[in-house]
Amino acid sequence: MTGRLHTWLVGAVGILAVVAIWWLAATTFLAGHHIPTPPDVISKFHEKGFSYYREIFSITLKEAAIGYLWGVLIALLLAVAVLLIPVLEPVIMQFAVITYCLPIVVLAPILIVAHEIPAKGGTSATAIDLAAVSVIFTTVVGAVLGFRSADQASLDVVQVYGGGPVQQFLRVRLVSALPALFTTLQMAAPAAYLGALLGEWFDKHLEIGVGPSLYLAQNNRETALAWTLGFGCAIVSGLAYFAIGWLGRAIAPWAKGTSR
Repeated sequence: MTGRLHTWLVGAVGILAVVAIWWLAATTFLAGHHIPTPPDVISKFHEKGFSYYREIFSITLKEAAIGYLWGVLIALLLAVAVLLIPVLEPVIMQFAVITYCLPIVVLAPILIVAHEIPAKGGTSATAIDLAAVSVIFTTVVGAVLGFRSADQASLDVVQVYGGGPVQQFLRVRLVSALPALFTTLQMAAPAAYLGALLGEWFDKHLEIGVGPSLYLAQNNRETALAWTLGFGCAIVSGLAYFAIGWLGRAIAPWAKGTSR
């Protein structure tokens, strides 16, 4: 408990220090560079109101969540295939690397042309696709490493009792991999949100969402609004990261560092 309190205290002090430096810089040597102060950002939050942010963030979150689920599902199926059909490993790992190396600025226009124009107030298929692509590589690598971290003695016991690769996977590898899987899923959540945000940014047909709002704020040089949206994205991604971490500690309490 003391260690956790110390961690929270250090984090709070760090945040306050960053805000203080930001405030000082915005009012001194960066005063002419359109950097808003903390009161400016808070005032813009108040001016726009909670309903504005709820409306645009709900669209982006929906896109990120759908893409996240599809990307994770595809990645886990690929990771399982690597374990059960080892001959496929080179192909699957190369595919995962390709998804990581694909340049978004090239992929996004292709997806926009391939998909239909989203309905007013609807979600962007491009944003969903980019969210899914953004999580495949990390999830495949993390899942494969987690599955392979299983204790060899336990695998041998299952084999001695007549269990094949499938039984070894279900009874040993899957349980052993849970901590690593949840760590991987934690990292994938912000990546999926970023992918959805970039998809919205490129898809100019979309009218509602964080991406279009950021684009308009940039064009209108509304720096305070852009900062509020940036902070909102950071908060949403952070909450998703910590929520998945909490779920991992609840499901796999035996993981190192989660038993406290």
